[in-house]
Amino acid sequence: MSRGTVCLTFDFDAVSLWIARGQTTPGPVSRGEFGAYAIDRILAVLRRHDVGSTFFVPGHTLETYPAHCEAIAAAGHEIALHGYAHEPVSTLDRDAELAVNRRSAELIEKLTGRPPAGHRTPSWDFTGHTVDILSELGVEYDSSLMGTDFEPYLARSGDRCPADGPYGFGPVSQVVELPVSWTLDDYPHLEFLRTPQSVMPGLQDAGEMFARFLRDVRYMADTVEDGVVTVTLHPQVVGRGARMAALEEFITGCLDLGVVFERCADVARRVRPVLLGAR
Repeated sequence: MSRGTVCLTFDFDAVSLWIARGQTTPGPVSRGEFGAYAIDRILAVLRRHDVGSTFFVPGHTLETYPAHCEAIAAAGHEIALHGYAHEPVSTLDRDAELAVNRRSAELIEKLTGRPPAGHRTPSWDFTGHTVDILSELGVEYDSSLMGTDFEPYLARSGDRCPADGPYGFGPVSQVVELPVSWTLDDYPHLEFLRTPQSVMPGLQDAGEMFARFLRDVRYMADTVEDGVVTVTLHPQVVGRGARMAALEEFITGCLDLGVVFERCADVARRVRPVLLGAR
């Protein structure tokens, strides 16, 4: 019997991440290119351990690296929405946010033969329109919010956050939320980033990072019935050198704990009837 689920997810941002930051000179772009370079080795590790995963792929990546995205789909992994050019959605009005997601959804459907089931906002940003847009597009789940750690829930729309009164919780939707956390994301742990405003030091030991991830998985397995841990990785980050060996050790460590790996869409479809019945 499974002791819970790990959703191993990859944000295949490639060059789009650097476009969104306005860093389009050859140096930053080459960091995005490495994400495509690493796809083959990531797929090899997943295949070796029979792990199904979800790749959140911007439309820009789908159009720039079609062969890599075809390989992901051919290997049986899920491809889900992640903006077009990694746009922070808080900079978009409703029409622009809808247009970005519709354009990318059409690209995913063209590749896979079916509309995307899932969505993750770039940089885990969100707007008051996001849930309604996802419902309009028929998206079944989102994986961008942090309201719980190991328990999926139904995303809300219409929340109100006045400064002079209590928070107003809007009605729940039928969009399943598979929660994320910066503590379970490789980017702030491993990636060095310097901007005129700040420095993200990164460059931590990947083995230590994955050991911390595994402690969260163990806590979930021991304390939460039918829990789900969503791990967020980036090919341009985790795909380098010894980090891949650390990822493989994390996968085997999870399997030794008795948890299973599932694609996000499969988890969302499994938990939705329970969540809808409980509301």
